[in-house]
Amino acid sequence: LEVNPRASRTVPFVAKATGVPWAKLAAKVMAGLSLDELDIHEAPRPTQTSVKESVFPFTKFPGVDVILGPEMRSTGEVMGIDMSFGLAFAKSQMAALSPLPTSGTIFISVCDADKAGIVPVAQRLAALGFTLQATGGTQTVIQAAGVTCGRTFKFGEGRPNVADLITNDEVDLLINTPTSRGPTTDEGKIRAMATVHNVPLITTLTGAEAATTALEALLAGTSDHDVAGHAWGVRPLQEYFEQFKK
Repeated sequence: LEVNPRASRTVPFVAKATGVPWAKLAAKVMAGLSLDELDIHEAPRPTQTSVKESVFPFTKFPGVDVILGPEMRSTGEVMGIDMSFGLAFAKSQMAALSPLPTSGTIFISVCDADKAGIVPVAQRLAALGFTLQATGGTQTVIQAAGVTCGRTFKFGEGRPNVADLITNDEVDLLINTPTSRGPTTDEGKIRAMATVHNVPLITTLTGAEAATTALEALLAGTSDHDVAGHAWGVRPLQEYFEQFKK
């Protein structure tokens, strides 16, 4: 067994999300003080939402498949805070230098297990005014739900294919849940191309749902529970935590 008397990288995030200096308090507890002596009686319940997003160095390694596994591949984390989840998620993507587009074309290609789940996402994206493109199987499912969606060829099916669209800057967001992995697979090449061309890439259905919620919040312009009642912006932590105010 190993015991490390240190704080992980998650602790600074939790401290900022809750307004409590947990590392400082933990050090005092290790020194012998009790939680009662530190006036800590219950977990804080912040009203805002905080989202932690990992930062990956994939742009420095062209050709690498970006699908994640158990290996540690992130080089840091960023944080988005707002009174709604949608805006907090959107801010986290901006901070990670992968901002979500508010207009343009979204390319979608998902595995069979995600085809049913991608339909409501496609409906919401179409309602926001985005143009949808998809590979054959995904397009069939989306169009069957009454959503307009163009077809884009896979490698070997014809031209223009998805690689052509990415190269010509005709894709603003790419949603691809993998059916195969590795840099030599067609999907791996597409994901790698998206990274090289700075096209925001989403590889899970839950990520697509979160991004859609974020886009709805961005295009709405305001957060329903915004502390100041105006369009989203950047503000100091003092506006979220009364105990920080002097």
